[in-house]
This record gives sequence, C-alpha cells and structure tokens, in this order.
Amino acid sequence: MDSPLFIFVKELPGWVLFTGIFLPVTLLLLLLIAYFRIKLLEVNEELATACSPPDAALDYYTQYRKLRRRFKQERSRART
Repeated sequence: MDSPLFIFVKELPGWVLFTGIFLPVTLLLLLLIAYFRIKLLEVNEELATACSPPDAALDYYTQYRKLRRRFKQERSRART
C-alpha cells in the first residue's frame, strides 16, 4: 500500500508543483542573494571610507580628552 503523501504527489499536476513550490522558493532565494549583495556593497563602501585602527584610536582619545576637559570646566564653573 502506498503512503498518502506518495499518492498526493503522484496525482499532483506538474504545473502546480512548479508554480506553487519551485518558483516561489527560487524567487525568494534570488531575492535574498540580491539583498545580501547590496548590503555587502554598502559595508565595503563604509570600510573603504573608514579610518585605519590607529587613527580611530587616536580620534577616540582626542574626543575623550575634549569631553573630559569640557566636563572639568563646567564642574569648576558650577562650584564658583
């Protein structure tokens, strides 16, 4: 005796199998490939314009010093 799934697939027309299962899955995969390709290109552009790690560390340190200096000035103004 054949399984119900086998009988269902055997009686299923080919165009239903193609348009209902194969085509949507294929289009979804192509859409995902295109989406991730676009995102990868965006990341590559950002990496190309980003600073090198030593420069980024130096920028962070100088911003930290500016903020600390500003905080100290505001603190000294508040005390007086």
